Amino acid sequence: MITPEEALARVFAVTRPLDTEQVPLEGAAGRVLRDPVIAQRDQPPFAASAMDGYGVTGDAPAGAQLRVIGEAAAGHAFSGQVAQGQAVRIFTGAPVPEGVERVVLQEDVATQDGWITLPDTLDRSTHIRPRAADFKSGDTITAPRRLAPVALALLASMNCPNVTVSRRPDVAIIATGDELVMPGGVPAADQIIASNAFAIKAIAEAEGARARILPIAADTESSLRAVFDLASGADMIVTIGGASVGDHDLVGPVADALGAQRSFYKIALRPGKPLMAGTLQGALLLGLPGNPVSSIVCAHLFMRPALRAMQGLGEWPLPTNSAALGVDLPANGPRTHYMRATLGPGPVIAPVSNQDSSLLSVLAGADALLIHPAGDRARKAGEQMRYIAL
Repeated sequence: MITPEEALARVFAVTRPLDTEQVPLEGAAGRVLRDPVIAQRDQPPFAASAMDGYGVTGDAPAGAQLRVIGEAAAGHAFSGQVAQGQAVRIFTGAPVPEGVERVVLQEDVATQDGWITLPDTLDRSTHIRPRAADFKSGDTITAPRRLAPVALALLASMNCPNVTVSRRPDVAIIATGDELVMPGGVPAADQIIASNAFAIKAIAEAEGARARILPIAADTESSLRAVFDLASGADMIVTIGGASVGDHDLVGPVADALGAQRSFYKIALRPGKPLMAGTLQGALLLGLPGNPVSSIVCAHLFMRPALRAMQGLGEWPLPTNSAALGVDLPANGPRTHYMRATLGPGPVIAPVSNQDSSLLSVLAGADALLIHPAGDRARKAGEQMRYIAL
């Protein structure tokens, strides 16, 4: 068995970045930017008022009476020049007229018949946003990066209508096993409801993929071959179950017969020892375990980083954080254990009491995977341990 780190390195070795496409900015949320974007103008493109008030010259003294000679609003600039003894009514976002060096808040002045009287004390702020305070023409948004909502607003303000992004990975998900029935079906007494594929699909889509759940493959070579045919054209094929070495575990042999090139089989990992990876007809092949927790944990550890790499975000494991143990932890065995755990203030992390890999309810109540390295010594409450947030 190889380590999880070596397994992920082998997954990356057979993962290639996808090609790119150009999309409108309104369709770019969550996509991975692949080409840098250069600002086409300053923002703001002019000195702008930060408040509603009156624009005055820099030498206007406190208590002065000034004649109001015009108005400036957002989208409607005042074209004249403001001289000593004059003021302009100005609104937030409006261009600051020539001659104005300060905006006095409207609530601080007295108005009467086209004149204003400044307060006895002027505050220190000019309430003027300088030109290019946010960014300058020629400033660059670097790539690659995943486009969060605020990034879309930034790109729009740079006058960028379209962006070049990675194509969305196409992920085909195949659940295997005679014991499985899709939700809404009528299971026999010896059958269960297929559940893992729905979590795998959601995890893939959260990473920017388009994922499709294919029909359940029965425990026959002909059925599995037929469902593999439906996965044709996918960038990643994810099988669930059937990747071990039992008499009914056919994913490996059938994939081999279809031309798969295996990178590894079995890793020193809990939960998820029977994990397979390789390539099949140009697609990355991940054979996940059938136990629900094992399947979902392995999807986090291997599918998510592979999808990020496909979209050009680099070959990196999921980020980790550290927290203090809330309880004592016994020494670990020869496999790295990704323990379902809960986070508390501090932060403090505590593994849940039951780590059975079949218990979806336990995983659903966890918000972290506590990483207990292979062969690690016993740990005391209060020691720092690494974890992956879920």
